[in-house]
Amino acid sequence: MIEIRFHGRGGQGAVTSAEILAQAAIMDGKYAQAFPSFGAERRGAPVQAFTRISNEPIRIRIGVYHPDVIVVLDSTLIQSENVFFGLKEGGLAVINSKESPRELKERLGFKGRIITVDATKIALEELGVPITNIAILGALCRGRPDLAKMESLEYFIAERFPHLKEKEIRSFRRAYEEVSE
Repeated sequence: MIEIRFHGRGGQGAVTSAEILAQAAIMDGKYAQAFPSFGAERRGAPVQAFTRISNEPIRIRIGVYHPDVIVVLDSTLIQSENVFFGLKEGGLAVINSKESPRELKERLGFKGRIITVDATKIALEELGVPITNIAILGALCRGRPDLAKMESLEYFIAERFPHLKEKEIRSFRRAYEEVSE
């Protein structure tokens, strides 16, 4: 089983990302769960969302405390929260940042695998708003292609955002291509 923890702020789409990823994994014949964790339910407040993906039925119904992957939609959360807490050894951190993985590792003293993408820039250029959830899914797909097929993710992106599907899919594909490892 692969467990993913998304860190974002209310309004950035972390919960939507977790749900789209789970739906795509199910379409690909896997088992999946997605669920949120909220504190103060307001725009801009830190939120977490979780996805589990497995080739076997998932019987666990508790939070994700030791994720294989963390996804950070807003890099300012790195300063205010311990987003790396519980990340398994050998795990992956997918971070929305202008900084390179090397720069982040040096600044944070983090030894694990980090990939970065400037999802905010992509979202602003493609959508006109800094909602980074679909771009960050592109980066996640690049870092962990075993989670779900790109085609399945694109299908559910189009389903969720029918009026913006071309822009959102462009954002998703750009982030996939612009990842720094």
